[in-house]
Amino acid sequence: MFKYFKGRISQGFISLYYGRMILRISGGLLNLFMPIFLYELFDFNIKFVIYYYLAGHLLYAFTVAWGAQYLNKIGLRRSLRISVILGAIYYIVFYFIDKFSFNGVFAFSFDSKILWLVILSIIVITPHRIMWWLPCHTDMAKFTNKRNRGKQLSLLEATTMALGTIGPIAAGWILTRYNYDVLFLIAIIIYFISLIPFSGLPKTRERFSWTYLRTWQEFFSKRRRRAVMAFVGNGAEDAVGLIIWPIFIYSLLNGKYFEIGALSTLIVAVTILLQLAMGKYADIGAKGKMIKISTFLYATGWAIKIFIATAFQIFIASAYHNLTKIFSRTPFDALTYEKAADQGHYVDEFTVIHEIAIQLGKSAMLFFVLLVLMFFSIQWAFLLAAVASLAMNFLVDEEVIEQGRHAG
Repeated sequence: MFKYFKGRISQGFISLYYGRMILRISGGLLNLFMPIFLYELFDFNIKFVIYYYLAGHLLYAFTVAWGAQYLNKIGLRRSLRISVILGAIYYIVFYFIDKFSFNGVFAFSFDSKILWLVILSIIVITPHRIMWWLPCHTDMAKFTNKRNRGKQLSLLEATTMALGTIGPIAAGWILTRYNYDVLFLIAIIIYFISLIPFSGLPKTRERFSWTYLRTWQEFFSKRRRRAVMAFVGNGAEDAVGLIIWPIFIYSLLNGKYFEIGALSTLIVAVTILLQLAMGKYADIGAKGKMIKISTFLYATGWAIKIFIATAFQIFIASAYHNLTKIFSRTPFDALTYEKAADQGHYVDEFTVIHEIAIQLGKSAMLFFVLLVLMFFSIQWAFLLAAVASLAMNFLVDEEVIEQGRHAG
């Protein structure tokens, strides 16, 4: 696979790649069905699912700058390993939630074991996110290089898609044949296995140097405004794709787990090779132009999903949407890591700002989805996602301004 790249790639990227791929196997089993599990747990009340995710994203957004200061003492490599353990514990909590839930119906009582386990899951996932995303993004910026960054990210995404062709249909089969207990147990075991490649990560000498107040001052500063708006839009659009879309499919397919997994597998399978080709084009230097054109096409994909009514329409609309997502997200992610790498020793500070923006974007979107649900059906949230996806263009605008500033 390394003939795909120009020159040598770092050992750090290899370790990070294999570790993330093992985690993606676990995530491939659960990512699609986790919102569905919560939807069933909360007695098919989507508002409680949104409240759950809203609480988690807000807590992370307002604690990540504080937590980053403690990563200086722990170290990025060690914190990444701890995050894997915390991630496994998160799924263990859900394993017991399923054990204590009765036919998936949530008990609305403050002394309920289920309620306290739900709260515990939010508490556990927050330090996991801090200890995972900060080292992960920092290491990706450090261990990728400008000549190969688009291809490296494309390889990562293409492998994720390949695993994504297995995960949903396997999870659907497990849920049809067994139950969520078995699914969570398998995912937990795979999660722990990822510790093996992560042990080979080199040390990175990065320290978070901002105070909590300085972080928020930088977040709201004028010079970072366009990048922040782009990341907020990115997070907002992600919230609909990761939370609302699976529940919409579940409702449309009448809760048939295997059909949900099989359809998702078929959709992902048609886009893998194009992802690899996209990486080569992203390294040529046309990222800005690609983002400008592709975000419009990607936004139309969300608009089309509003009118979906059958499984065949899900497949057609999703296949188109996945293709346009490749054209927009690959250069966007590559440009994001380029900006992070250009920060020098402030790469982790930039990563914190990025994470805050992503989480606030997700939180804002979920709040607006709650408002939409007061007057319209769930699929009208896709219109909000279409608008949010256009915000990625702000990152291109900032890059143009930066280039003009350096040229002047």
